[in-house]
Amino acid sequence: MNQIKQAKFFWVSTVLAIIFSIVVQSLITGGFLNSFYVNTLFSIGINIILAASLHLIIGITGQFSIGHAGFLAIGAYMSAVVTMKLGLPFPFAIVAAGLAAAIAGLIIGIPTLRLKGDYLAIATLGFGEIMRIVFLNIDYVGGASGMTVSHLTTWPWLITCVLITIIVIVNFTNSTHGRACLSIRENEIAADAMGINTTYYKVMAFVIGAFFAGVAGALHAHNFYIIQPQNFGFLKSFDILILVVIGGLGSMSGAVFAAILLTIVSTFLGSYPEVRMIIYSLVLIVMMLFRPQGLLGTKEITAFLKIGKSAKGGVPR
Repeated sequence: MNQIKQAKFFWVSTVLAIIFSIVVQSLITGGFLNSFYVNTLFSIGINIILAASLHLIIGITGQFSIGHAGFLAIGAYMSAVVTMKLGLPFPFAIVAAGLAAAIAGLIIGIPTLRLKGDYLAIATLGFGEIMRIVFLNIDYVGGASGMTVSHLTTWPWLITCVLITIIVIVNFTNSTHGRACLSIRENEIAADAMGINTTYYKVMAFVIGAFFAGVAGALHAHNFYIIQPQNFGFLKSFDILILVVIGGLGSMSGAVFAAILLTIVSTFLGSYPEVRMIIYSLVLIVMMLFRPQGLLGTKEITAFLKIGKSAKGGVPR
């Protein structure tokens, strides 16, 4: 019965998301939303993709990665090369960006995901910084001055990518592969003893997460007109990490809510960067003191609506 209710909730949510996207597109086309609110919506969508992709790596598989900005940079630059240098359509750029980031995730994931804890965090942080330095020294993509990119990110492309990201990651989490990743998060030694190929599933989750981070990179690059290596430093990785931690490690719904909330706060305080950072810091301190498990912990929104079990993402806390 729970599965039937969850399926109904999924389809109802999908229909509501489509209706919402149509309404927003109508408002944009009719000129009812100015550029400030449109850019805010676009930033929210891109951050949702980034938060969801890192949620799969950290929240579901339990691998502490802080190099997500590296995949974002790869996707951004690859998509820019495809459209600006090769003259191919934007859809090809999105796919190419995702594939390039996924290949990079595979290359870095195979050797580093044998590490655990702090060692893995340091390795992924190093990867992100290597990517930034590489793009900083490649004249073909503009080097330190950056690369000018045409504005090709539209609301239909953005909302389509957001929905695909959420649907793929949610279905992956609910599959047997996702359950294997959850077992690794809960107890990797026990999972290995039960015959689960822990390295294989960690690399799989890493590659999928990297793919969608690359897609977010393509949308990011073609929304802000210019991309520069300094925009993809380790601070960007920490910004993405904050979304997942505040939302709740193991909760897709929490990651989405945190992405929406913090993007709105950051955008409206953009003219006051000092105040924005103080508020960010205070939010983190308050969250860690009074709700260290995040907004939703490991629960999904279906648990609060009494649709599913108490924690769709794992063991309740």
